[in-house]
This record gives sequence, C-alpha cells and structure tokens, in this order.
Amino acid sequence: MDAEQIAAGRDRWQQRYDAARKREADFTTLSGTEVEPVYGPPEGVDDPRMERIGWPGEFPFTRGLYATGYRGRTWTIRQFAGFGNAEQTNERYRMILNGGGGGLSVAFDMPTLMGRDSDEPKSLGEVGHCGVAIDSAVDMDRLFKDIPLQDVTTSMTISGPAVPAFCMYLVAAERQGADITKLNGTLQTDIFKEYIAQKEWLFPPEPHLRLIGDLMEYCATTIPAYKPLSVSGYHIREAGSTAAQELAYTLADGFAYVELGLSRGLDVDVFAPGLSFFFDSHLDFFEEIAKFRAARRIWARWLRDVYGAKTDKAQWLRFHTQTAGVSLTAQQPYNNVVRTAVEALAAVLGGTNSLHTNALDETLALPSEESAEIALRTQSVLMEEIGITNVADPLGGSWFVEALTDAIEAEAEQIFARIKEISPDETMTGGILRGIEDGWFMAEIADAAFEYQQKLEKSEKKIVGVNTLTDTVSGELEILRVSHEVEVEQCRVLAERKAHRDEDRVRRTLSALVEAASGTGNLIEPMLEAVRAEATMGEICHVLREQWGEYREPARF
Repeated sequence: MDAEQIAAGRDRWQQRYDAARKREADFTTLSGTEVEPVYGPPEGVDDPRMERIGWPGEFPFTRGLYATGYRGRTWTIRQFAGFGNAEQTNERYRMILNGGGGGLSVAFDMPTLMGRDSDEPKSLGEVGHCGVAIDSAVDMDRLFKDIPLQDVTTSMTISGPAVPAFCMYLVAAERQGADITKLNGTLQTDIFKEYIAQKEWLFPPEPHLRLIGDLMEYCATTIPAYKPLSVSGYHIREAGSTAAQELAYTLADGFAYVELGLSRGLDVDVFAPGLSFFFDSHLDFFEEIAKFRAARRIWARWLRDVYGAKTDKAQWLRFHTQTAGVSLTAQQPYNNVVRTAVEALAAVLGGTNSLHTNALDETLALPSEESAEIALRTQSVLMEEIGITNVADPLGGSWFVEALTDAIEAEAEQIFARIKEISPDETMTGGILRGIEDGWFMAEIADAAFEYQQKLEKSEKKIVGVNTLTDTVSGELEILRVSHEVEVEQCRVLAERKAHRDEDRVRRTLSALVEAASGTGNLIEPMLEAVRAEATMGEICHVLREQWGEYREPARF
C-alpha cells in the first residue's frame, strides 16, 4: 500500500474515532506522557503490509473492531463460575459483580451438561461438583436471585442441552418481569466442538443442528442482541491442538453455522452478528496475540467474499477468551498466577471483547473464594494500572507479530482446504461432518498433543515446577470441597418440586414438544411451555432422546 492510500486510511480512522464515544480516563503513561490512540507507518512512507494490517475498526479488522480500541470501552470482565447449588453460585456471582465483574458466565455441573436430572442414577456423585446443578426453571430463578437479567449480560457454557437451558433462562427472566426482547448474553450451543473435542453431546449431529437452527431463527426475530452461538475453540485447544488447529477448526465450525443459517433462509447480515467465538489464551505470548489478530482477518474475509455479508457487524468476529486451564500445574500452584496474568495480557493485546482469568487452584478443584478474587483482580490490574487500554492494537506493525499473524493465517487456510477436500458436497458443513465421522479431527489433535508431550518428556519444552526448577518451599493449598450434602439436598428439593407441580400440564407440554419434534416446526416455543410448567432438564432431554436417539462415538483403533 502506498503512502497516499495509507494517509487516506488514517483519515477514515480519524473520522470514526472522532465520532465515537470515549471513556473519561487518563490516557497518559505513568510518567505523564501523552500517547496517541493509534500508531501506524510514518507519514509519507509506503508499507505493503498495510493492506493486511489496516486500521482499527476497518476491514479486515486485523487491528480490532472499533476505531477507539479500549479507549471506547474496555473488555468485559466475565468470570466463569458455578458450583454446588444455585444459592451458593448466586453468592459467588454477587461477589464477582461487586468486585468489578461486568458480566456473568455460568458453569454447569456434569449431569446438567449431559441433560440429566440430579436424581438420576447416572448423576450419582457428580451433582454440583464441576459447576452448578440446574434441574428446572426454579433453579434458574434461584441462580439469578437479586441479579436483574435485563441489565446483566449472561453467558452460559453448555452445548448438548443448550436450548433447554436457554428456555429456563428466558423463563427466569420472565418471572423477574424483564423485557425479553432486551436480554443480552451468549449461549455456547456449539455442538461441533463436542464431537471434535469435549464429548458432551446428547443426540446425533442432525437433531442438534436442527435445534441450533431453531434457536438462531428465534433469536434473530425475538431477541436481536442475544448471541445464540459461541463457537468454541477453547475445548479444542485444551484437548491438545496447536494454535493454528484451534483457530482453523473453530472458524470452520463457524462457517458451517453460517451455512446452517443460510439454509434456513436467514439473511447473513441479520444472523451473523449473533455469532460469537470463544478462544483459549495459552502460554506462547506472541503466538496467541497473532492467533487472535488472524482470526478477525480470516472471518471478515470469508464472511464478505464467500458468504456475501455486506455490513461491518456481520463481518466482525467478536470473541471471549479464557486463560488456558491446561497450562495450570498442581506442582507449585502459585506459579499459576503468573501464567494466568501473561495469558490474560496476550488476550487483551489480541483485542478480546471479554475475558475470564483462571484461578491458581483450578487444576486441583473449583476455585476457592480467595483464589477467585485473585483471578478477578488480575484483570483489574491489567485494566487499571499498566496503560494497556490507551492505544488500539499497540503491537500492530511489529515485524514479528505481523509475520506470525500471516503464518498462522496461512496454516489455517491450508486446514480449511483440507476440510473442503474431504467434504462430499464441497461445503464446510459436509467436511466437518465427514471429519467427525472418520475421526480425522480427533486424530490430528491427538498427534499434536503427543508431539508436545514428547518434547516435555525430553525437556525440550519447559514447565517450571514440573520438569525444571522442581524444588519448592510452598505447602499444600486449602481447596474448595463440595459437600455430599449438596447432592442430597438438591435431590430432596427436586422431589418436592415434582410433587407440587401440575403433572397434567407437564405431560401435555412434553407431549406437545414431542409432536413438534416429529415435525419440522420451530421447537423453541413448545419447549418454553414445558419449562414454564416446571418440566425438568432430564425430562425434556429424555423425550427428545426417545424421538431422535442417542449418539454413540464409533470405536476406533
């Protein structure tokens, strides 16, 4: 790009920046030096890289979605939390919000994630242990007690039974008197990554995709600010993928969901802004920054050039980031505070829209209140003390960062080509389904994980406290333990709730849901009626399992 084009781009950026709202804040260094809101090539200098780098708030969005960067609005502090029962988690949520958190992120226990009630035999010993137990809409009422859902953005990390959980969230908001059309939040819903990495599915792929399509339609017409899909690379990376694999598999999943929306006759400029993403921020500082920048650029180009999106908002890749749980170590756990801070800094320099920072004890148990506060304060220190919010994309133009960004993008494009190559119909959806069926994704991730493990075993890669510098004076941590009484009480309350509800109404609404599932209509309204009748998560998922069957992953050797 020549100097004249670069100058014209800077002028466009300046106009957008001047027109945008900025925070009331001190945008100087600690020593009082004024800094510019953005930096670029010197005046009069050509820079051929600028076509790929661009300016903040302008296609291809390598440098961020907004001209102001974090001068306009900082990232949302969205701490992932959930344990025990709804009352216990509600207390933690109020602590997070009072401590500077800007949004909520719900962690569900394993029975809930698998669409089972707390009193089912397969739930024994798991209730409340890896997240909060949610059996019916009453649990959602208790979960968000004294937290106005109309005013707080809420993310829910759940995919298999995401739609029943969403319906319970809507009913809880209704009972608060909220205007449903004004709700804002994110539902994970991403079933592809379950087959690829996390393994928390209920049905075969086709019924899951039907539910996701129904949800996309419902949100596009009823709750325009709500994001019905958070396409997740986090679990792919945690399973052992490389940064480029995480990026490519996640965006490929996103492209498939775009194809799903288009197959439903939805306008890409209407539904694409409702798609968001969820990435891991791992330990290789510059690689992670490059990954996030490449993600925005790839998504914008594909949405515009392949899927026909015309508006900026439809081309934007909005993403949440969580620091890498797999990087935490049980050995010398206080080192995890440093790891988390570095990973969080990479996410922010990469332009994340919201962020969760892991607690130092999460490799051992759910976070204690003290460790959760340290994780929360890590974000606050980054946001308030180090000047990182003063300049949009401060590493833009770095020879190293730009070269890494280009390299990760090129590797991702090679992976997209491979997915298309195995597709029976040349769609991204077809390639993903074939890759799941053939075990291709899982084999690729397993190979990457094995290669890294070999490097650890040979000490070619170092982990402080594990394969180097193993001596320590630190003792054992006091960790959070969820009492067995939580499960006993949850089952007791659930039995009492079932005994006092209108059983005829429950049966009628579940029968109506089955009838709708056997046809082609949208399932959201019939499911909402069942939830309003206090049908449970397990009951809703059970009748759908009977209708659609359960998925069994093929055995492979």
